[in-house]
Amino acid sequence: MAIDKTMKLSLGPNLFYWPKEQTLDFYQRMAKTDLDCIYLGEVVCSKRHELRTGEWIELAQELKNSGKEIVLSGLALIEARSELSALKKLCHNGELSIEANDMSAVQLMIEQGLPFYCGPSINIYNGQTLQQLAQQGMQRWVMPVELNRNSLADMLAYAKDNHFLDKITTEVFSYGKLPLAYSARCFTARAHNQTKDDCQYRCLEYPDGLILDTQEDETLFCMNGIQTLSGHCYNLINEIPLMKNLGVDIVRLSPQAQTMEALIQTFTQAINGAHVASQIGSDQCNGYWYGEPGMRHVS
Repeated sequence: MAIDKTMKLSLGPNLFYWPKEQTLDFYQRMAKTDLDCIYLGEVVCSKRHELRTGEWIELAQELKNSGKEIVLSGLALIEARSELSALKKLCHNGELSIEANDMSAVQLMIEQGLPFYCGPSINIYNGQTLQQLAQQGMQRWVMPVELNRNSLADMLAYAKDNHFLDKITTEVFSYGKLPLAYSARCFTARAHNQTKDDCQYRCLEYPDGLILDTQEDETLFCMNGIQTLSGHCYNLINEIPLMKNLGVDIVRLSPQAQTMEALIQTFTQAINGAHVASQIGSDQCNGYWYGEPGMRHVS
C-alpha cells in the first residue's frame, strides 16, 4: 500500500455518548465536509448501546460512499469476555481498516495477518516500539497525547534512520479534550450516587462530558463515564506549520457536539496555508506539545 504524505484532516472517534439519531445525523453531516478520514466506533464504554457493533459497521459501510477513508475504532479498555467478542466482530469485518486502542486488537489483527492502525491509547513512546509494531503490520499511529514535539521529532528521525518511515503515517491529536486515563469505575454514575452496573446511561445527559473543578473553581478534568479527559480543550492549530516540517501526515480533530463544521473549515484553511484567527482561548491548552504540564497554554 502506497503512503500518501500530503497532510490530511481526520475526525477521531466520538468520545462522548449521544442519542442514536443525533449520532447518525452528525456523521451524515460530517460526510459532506472537507474531512479526509472519519473514525467510527465506541472507544470508551461497552455499556453505550445507542449504536451496537453491527450498527457501527453498517454506518461505516454506508459512509464509504462519501469518498472518505472510513476506519473502525475499538475499545481502549477490555474488561469482559463480551467486550472481547465485540472487538473480534469489529476486527473480522473483512473490509474496513481498524484502529486498535487496546493491545487485544493489535493481537487480533496480527493473527489475521492484516494491517492496522494504532490509536493514542497504545503506548508508543520510542522509536523501537514504533519499529516493532510497524514490522507486525501497523501502517498508522496516533502519537500518545502526553508526548511533546521533541519526542515526536526523535521518533520520526529514528524511523527515517531505520528505513521504515515511508511505511507508516503519523497522526497527531490536535483539537478536543484530551483522553488522559481509563478506569474500571464509572465517574459519571458515581456523581449521581449510582453504580456502574446501574448507571442508567447518565452519560447521555452530558454531550460534552461532566466538568470537574477544583475547590478554587478552576477547571481541572472532564469526566466521561470511565474516561478522564482534560478540562480544557487541546488546540494545536498554531502548530500546523511545524507539524508539516516534522513530517506529520494527519491532523486529528475530536468530535464536538457544537460548531464542528466551522472547526473543520478553520483547520482546513490552516492546513492549506491560509492565515487563520488562531488565538487560543483561556479554556484551551497546548502544554503537552511543549513538554509542559498539559493544562497550560504556551504562547
